Amino acid sequence: MTHNDIAHNDIAAYALEALKKAGADKACCQVSRSRNNEFNVEAGKFSLLRTLFDNKITLKALKGNRKGVIKINKPDKASIDQAAEDCIALAEAAIPDEAEDIAEKTENKTFDQRIGGGDMDKLFSRTKEFVEQVGDEYPKIVLESVTTLFYNEQTVYANTNGVEFNTDMEYYRMTTMFSAKDKEKSSSFNGYYASLASLDKKFMDLDMHRTLLRESEQSLDPRVIDDKFTGKVIVTPAAEDLIWGTILDCFLSERTLIEGTSRWKDSLGAKVADSCLTFRAAPLNSGIVAGERFTPDGYESRDFDFIRDGVLSSFMLSLYGSKKTGKPRALNSSKWALEVLPGEKSLEEMIKGIDKGILLNRFSGGSPGPSGDISGVAKNSFLIEKGAIACALKETMVSFNILDVLKKIDISKERSMNGTSIIPWCCFDGITISGK
Repeated sequence: MTHNDIAHNDIAAYALEALKKAGADKACCQVSRSRNNEFNVEAGKFSLLRTLFDNKITLKALKGNRKGVIKINKPDKASIDQAAEDCIALAEAAIPDEAEDIAEKTENKTFDQRIGGGDMDKLFSRTKEFVEQVGDEYPKIVLESVTTLFYNEQTVYANTNGVEFNTDMEYYRMTTMFSAKDKEKSSSFNGYYASLASLDKKFMDLDMHRTLLRESEQSLDPRVIDDKFTGKVIVTPAAEDLIWGTILDCFLSERTLIEGTSRWKDSLGAKVADSCLTFRAAPLNSGIVAGERFTPDGYESRDFDFIRDGVLSSFMLSLYGSKKTGKPRALNSSKWALEVLPGEKSLEEMIKGIDKGILLNRFSGGSPGPSGDISGVAKNSFLIEKGAIACALKETMVSFNILDVLKKIDISKERSMNGTSIIPWCCFDGITISGK
């Protein structure tokens, strides 16, 4: 009998019983199975159609505040029984930690996030249409790769407190990687990705896709900045990790709070940014495709604010992180459903207000430290002079402290929605900019 022949709820129930029989005081289990139907295009030509299946079972046992976790991909009883014994053995060998626990029961739910199944014929047509449009509209673009897929996953979480959540999700996704080339000239590579609930819109018309393709062609004749100056940088949604990923990793993450390295560890309720900034984790937002509905530790997911009107409102803490630090648990665990609320200025107005600065689409640099200092190379970026986009830039160094630049921000009315985030264009002042 295969995994697909067995209800994953039954697998989870059996696994919990196996863990209890093996000696667990408390236990939880997550079972998922997925199917991924995927088209690959390389160098402008279809190269692969494949279907991938994946089964995952994660067991967690607590015995006397000692934790054991094990993952397997076989759902038969013998494999689960062995995994349960191994999980208990790991727990018995672990160091006791009073912060270890499982979620209490509230209201069990089933979430239907299906979109009606995958239309592979239409997915192929949309993919082919996009490849042809790129060739017609952007002849200098080299499509290094295009991947489009339909994804389906069923997941159940259950624990020995009686918690049970189920979800059945479906979505489409498309990713591209490209560069521009004209005889001996070539641009830096760039890319785009989006998660989709339907194929109604052409891939070319997805938010920012045309912009990034056009800007790659414009980057064939870049200019070197000769001087060093302090100016403004507009960070586009394409470079969302530079700001929002850094904030999450350095100041809001469980790791930095437990280690005590977060500069914001004692700042809940304090003003940490410009009052115009509201930064959220919003998996339930209608603009987020297949957002999280329950957390890995067994709670129903809710949207929440990290920063509200410039004030620090929450950290990204799991049940364990909350018990470890004494700070409130986050209402979801989704790092890929980020939202920044829009501002009052248009992007055009923001650009017009800059005497000298840059528009930054991609950033390459080392991981920021606890201080928030960031230094690296702005790629696929453009010089702004006297309120207008002047030219593409050759790789240009930028450096700043993120805690400092958060204090004064301009945020655009426009936002880019790619199904996994909802991010505006944000202008930061006090950035050191220099030619490499």
